[in-house]
Amino acid sequence: MNTRSSPNVAQPAARERILHTAHDLFYRDGIRATGIDSIIREAGVTKVTFYRHYPSKDALILAFLQYRHQRWISWFSQALREHSDTGMPLPAALAATLQAWFEREDFRGCAFINSSLEYGDALPEVLKLSVAHKKEMAEVIADYFKAFSDKNQTAESVALLIDGAIIKAQMENEATQATQLVQKMLTLLLSARMTND
Repeated sequence: MNTRSSPNVAQPAARERILHTAHDLFYRDGIRATGIDSIIREAGVTKVTFYRHYPSKDALILAFLQYRHQRWISWFSQALREHSDTGMPLPAALAATLQAWFEREDFRGCAFINSSLEYGDALPEVLKLSVAHKKEMAEVIADYFKAFSDKNQTAESVALLIDGAIIKAQMENEATQATQLVQKMLTLLLSARMTND
């Protein structure tokens, strides 16, 4: 991402430019493959400015995950609500939400799964942030199961379906097949619930 622009366009503050640049590079290329020098160059800042805002790469990695969490959860909540508000049943609304994400040109899977696998051993806080992210994703889903006595457990099952679909879409480049499977499995899950209740 090139955050530099013409002089008459307001520039984001250096801290935001560094964070946004790191977000794009970490997500696209991976944490280990992205060096500090690349981020400094792409953000258009000096080393002194960089280290004034982020004293280490680890500090920037944690800031990246916090930023990614806020951005992704906000998008996911809104997109799922918008699809649901059109009258789509939840399985179709969730499939449409994921399909839109999987088909984006910049889709590289789940930043939290990727970061945990790549950097969780080196920086345990990455795992903590990833667990918190997945928990909040499940909480968003649980709002759609308020009538269920075990809404949280049901939401965690759906979250597991989502993670599986993310990995399938990322590894096999099969967005449609992945979302169709989510829709089918969630429909079966809800049908079983209705039968048992």
